[in-house]
Amino acid sequence: MSALPTPPPRLAPVSAGPVPQANRAPSAPSLSCVVPCFNEAANLRHLLPLLESTLEQSGLRWEVIVVDDGSTDATAVVAREWCQLAGFRCLSLSRNFGKEAALSAGLAAARGDAVVLLDGDLQHAPQLILSMVGHWRAGAEVVYAVRENRADEAAFKRWGSHLFYLLMNAASRVPLPEDAGDFRLMDRKVVDALLSLPERSRFMKGLYAWVGFRAVALPYTPAPRAQGRSRFGALRLLHLALDGLTSFTTWPLRLISILGLVMALPALGYGTYLVLDHLVAGNPVPGWTTIVVSLMFFIGIQMLSLGVVGEYVGRIFEEVKGRPLFVVREQSGEGLKETPP
Repeated sequence: MSALPTPPPRLAPVSAGPVPQANRAPSAPSLSCVVPCFNEAANLRHLLPLLESTLEQSGLRWEVIVVDDGSTDATAVVAREWCQLAGFRCLSLSRNFGKEAALSAGLAAARGDAVVLLDGDLQHAPQLILSMVGHWRAGAEVVYAVRENRADEAAFKRWGSHLFYLLMNAASRVPLPEDAGDFRLMDRKVVDALLSLPERSRFMKGLYAWVGFRAVALPYTPAPRAQGRSRFGALRLLHLALDGLTSFTTWPLRLISILGLVMALPALGYGTYLVLDHLVAGNPVPGWTTIVVSLMFFIGIQMLSLGVVGEYVGRIFEEVKGRPLFVVREQSGEGLKETPP
């Protein structure tokens, strides 16, 4: 019989530091950290000790919730090792549901008075959590990290990101903060508002903005990814952008209406001219090639229009099925105690 994995050692407390979590009053404010992960075993081994050290400095009662989103590496094994220590929990989803679903699973499991979301690749520095907690204690209900610049990204990605926010904010009644991601702290009332939203196709960046509340932006520069590579390639980012546009704006549908009007008026005018020219001057109706090319062009526009309408119909189809956002295969560890009603 193989021996059980040895739990990672806790960092030695500093004698002059804050009171350790075990000695803090049950009435002290609490903080939950949600870390969605997909194949992040190597990064978790570095991130979790940093998180523990940072949260001990916060003076709050805390818990760390690792959401394993159907990883195929040792992510669940590493998380379960840490779950042998108080304050760490792991949710293993039954398959890969995607980051938006993993975030939702973590929010549903979090019990803290405030909840921090951060990625498991060490690009979101745990040390910033202390600044977020400071703003929260000063009265902010949402503290979100905003990239100071995108100098480390390719020109295509920078251009695409700018275009996405331009399209989102051009027609949406709820402005989306540019260059703000999932790295944020949210008060319990904000988390409860997010969890009350019923939609299944969840674009979290839009939902953060939609629920509102008093928000503070915290500039930061993301660190390079510690291990591995990002799973968000160009196609996946494009899919996420389409999800956002169809979830929070209707301008593609309006654009089709405007395009149809712009194309119909010249066509009507040209048709009237040909009829009058034939009746008045007796010229035969010319343009067999023009008719064929125009017909192909208009058929293409119709197919494109049906595709855009189909995206919205697909969203309706997903919603009416009413399937759960995620399925939890197993849970381990013990975090914060549930607050009695």
